[in-house]
Amino acid sequence: MKCKRITILIVLFGFLSFQNIASQTLPDQQFNCFSIIVGKDASSDGSVFLAHNEDDHGLQIVNMYQVPALQHNKTDSIQLKNGGKVPQVEKTNSYIWFQMPQMDVSDSYINEYGVVIVSDACGSRETDGELKDGGIIYWFRRLMAERSRSAKEAVKIGGKLIEEYGYASSGRTYAIADANEGWMLSAVYGKHWVAQRVPDDQVAVIPNCYTIGEIDLSDTTNFLGSPDIIDYAIQKGWYNPEIDGKFHFAKVYSKPGSRRNPGNVHRMWRGVCLISQKDFQIEDEFPFSIKPKKKISIKDLVRVLRDHYEGTELDNTNNYRLGNPYKLNKSTICSRTTQYGIIAQLRSWLPAEIGTVVWFAPHRPDSQALIPIYLGINHFPENFYYENFEFAIAHHYDPPAYYYDQEQNHAFWTFVELAHWVDDDYATRIKNVRAEWDKFENIAFTKQKKFEKKLLKMYKSDPVSVREAITHYTTEWLENARQKAKSLTEEK
Repeated sequence: MKCKRITILIVLFGFLSFQNIASQTLPDQQFNCFSIIVGKDASSDGSVFLAHNEDDHGLQIVNMYQVPALQHNKTDSIQLKNGGKVPQVEKTNSYIWFQMPQMDVSDSYINEYGVVIVSDACGSRETDGELKDGGIIYWFRRLMAERSRSAKEAVKIGGKLIEEYGYASSGRTYAIADANEGWMLSAVYGKHWVAQRVPDDQVAVIPNCYTIGEIDLSDTTNFLGSPDIIDYAIQKGWYNPEIDGKFHFAKVYSKPGSRRNPGNVHRMWRGVCLISQKDFQIEDEFPFSIKPKKKISIKDLVRVLRDHYEGTELDNTNNYRLGNPYKLNKSTICSRTTQYGIIAQLRSWLPAEIGTVVWFAPHRPDSQALIPIYLGINHFPENFYYENFEFAIAHHYDPPAYYYDQEQNHAFWTFVELAHWVDDDYATRIKNVRAEWDKFENIAFTKQKKFEKKLLKMYKSDPVSVREAITHYTTEWLENARQKAKSLTEEK
């Protein structure tokens, strides 16, 4: 036992050391988060879709929690990481929380109203932005999830937090969606921000750089932001209307080099080409959003989240014959550091607990299945999280060492082991693994309609039973995926 404890401490020390180094020295192209928002008129079933790959370096784990709605005292406040305090509201929403302990900006949220929040790092050129009491970062998206009833309301809440406390990181774009619309909120270090709505008939793709271009803050249906976003840029000498023409947020506020960084350009190009089914050139100036050639489905989106540039000029594997795409291809959408992928299916014509489904791919979507997780779940299976949500919130930055012990029975390690096993002989194993997961997903897609029809019959008369049925159904899919991943690895 003593030997095992020493091993755990060594692993944790290595993780913390890597995190510290990574946060200081990794170049921009090492950040590979990727998001897609699909407007409801651009999707195959009328849903708003939000797809996202979460990428983070170092030894990571993902916990899943269902956090209930909570009542608070009027005197309660939230202690921010850097020292500031935010007054608490009387009641906070319930939400699903995908937690990555110790990380500032890696968690994802889906609240009881079907508001989904994810993000992508986007470096800004701001270096001396104003912060109040150290500013806000980790609690930023949690507060939006806890307090909003729509994507637009979440954007407004986020904007007020930035203007009050200041954003305590170089920059970031938050992809926020509900069953009616999707938004991108771009935060700049300090107290400036801008947000744009994705048109209903279009699709927006974002790598790790700002993509919002020309803005019109008088059009509050489609734009929100700091009132002085343009004047501040003029004051700083970043923008001259007489020389530069129309104000373009991304060109003016982006960190120099980030918009043309090959990692960002290549992933943007690939995502836009796959979504639009048009042959864009890598050198093209890509728009904020595009109108796809055909309606976009969940299968179209997961195809993008699993991509490594196969069949393009950026593919150095020759259909994997020359080796693993993680070793030979650079800055791929599905990357070596992808910790999970999600596709949120948001449907306005159904009750939120039934109409909001998160298709979750644990650790690298290429070698895992999409697992359906319904918003109405009461709780997750015990082996998909550690402790409980109260403990997780209290110890987000100081989790126990055993969190990172891969000998533990946490389901995440089963999916990690499968991904690493595939890596050892990618060309052979990915083909077989994908065939098995394709069967798994086809069954899930086929059963979805029948299951939801059953839920709707129960909904008006017995909503408690609906949640119980959802919990049983989602638990079964999660457990089946874990068992399938384990069996695929054991075939070695």
